Amino acid sequence: MTSLTRLGLRSLSRMAANPQLDKLNLRKPTEKVLYQGTKVGFKTVTAANRAFKAVKNLGAPQRLPKSSGSGDLFDLTPSDDQAALQEAARTFAMEQLRPAASAADAAYAAPEALLAQCAELGFTALGIPESLGGMGSERSAITNALIAEAMAEGDMGLAFAALAPSAVSTGLVLWGDADQQARYLADFAGEKPPAAALAVQEPVALFDPYVLQTRAMRVGNGFVLHGLKSMVPLAKTAELFIVAAHLEGAGPALFLVESSSKGLSVEEDRSMGLRAAGCARLRLESVSVPANNLLGEAKPAVYNECIQLGRLAWCGMAVGCAKSVLDYLIPYVNEREAFGEPISHRQSVAFAISNMAIEMGGMRLLTWRAASLVDADLPSDEAVTLARRLCADKGMQIGNDGVQLLGGHGFVKEHPVERWYRDLRAVGVMEGGLLL
Repeated sequence: MTSLTRLGLRSLSRMAANPQLDKLNLRKPTEKVLYQGTKVGFKTVTAANRAFKAVKNLGAPQRLPKSSGSGDLFDLTPSDDQAALQEAARTFAMEQLRPAASAADAAYAAPEALLAQCAELGFTALGIPESLGGMGSERSAITNALIAEAMAEGDMGLAFAALAPSAVSTGLVLWGDADQQARYLADFAGEKPPAAALAVQEPVALFDPYVLQTRAMRVGNGFVLHGLKSMVPLAKTAELFIVAAHLEGAGPALFLVESSSKGLSVEEDRSMGLRAAGCARLRLESVSVPANNLLGEAKPAVYNECIQLGRLAWCGMAVGCAKSVLDYLIPYVNEREAFGEPISHRQSVAFAISNMAIEMGGMRLLTWRAASLVDADLPSDEAVTLARRLCADKGMQIGNDGVQLLGGHGFVKEHPVERWYRDLRAVGVMEGGLLL
């Protein structure tokens, strides 16, 4: 049995045994995908009552090995385990995220109960090594892309909120030292994983993640951070942040910042899209950070990997949201009649739908190709850049065409395509927040 097989069986078993499945009417579709297991209940934890502490002395940081896939053979077919994980994520997304999306968009926040249910699924634990209490035996960017795509089919904003904590746990697994992993990762692998977020974006025109306005200065045995971050998911409830800041003499770097840090505050940040993620601004005013909260030793390669993996995650989300638009439009144009026949009989409509399918296929192709290079430990920056460019341009176009094909219905909130259009526009501007 391969390590990915063990990962798939273990994680899906955990889902199948979840008592929430009966309450959510997910028992039958989940058992169709899998399996047996045990899982205890979840309680919401506020940012104010958690104290991170090391549970054991690791001696050395724990990393997940790369998946055994090869970049020489590019096969688009997911393995049985990957398909099962994606199906489980899609079932949850369509049964739970989709119905809650409109209200969450209007409220500018994801329901706490829904986020608790997302935590119950255990996707965060998939990326944490077994030695640290997680369910991961190997790291697979392809698998993570499939999960991101499936979750975004339900709703992109809620998927952003649900997957945001895994960006922090993934960062700790990839770049954290033994002390950082011992201090934080046990909580992420536990029964009550903390809300957490990666904060890279800044409220400046033409934001460049490699030219940061947020500054970090060495003071004594630690650092002091000043700056303002924007579009930070779960900002009001998050207990831990990874904050990107320019470190004097080193360049862009990543810092672990707990929500209880003095000088850290949250401000409202209303946006056009991704409203359900509860995004807000994170203001840092003379925030003191201990020296051992610097992630990855401020190595340029670590920060670059963070940005590239974040862009790839947004590509996966864009593919899922674009698929939602297409899946919604096809039955609509086949049923909507004008001049005595379905509007899909018009060539202009049929060609528009086919173009959307072609572009979505291209988005998925480039995203999976870039992820396969990451898994093969081959140079992937160019592939990620191409995927991100295509997903930003064509994702927005698919959203726009979806609104156009719905006519007047595309302009009203009775139909979800206008929300998906607003969310897809974020792909071209967002940096960070997610990691594959």
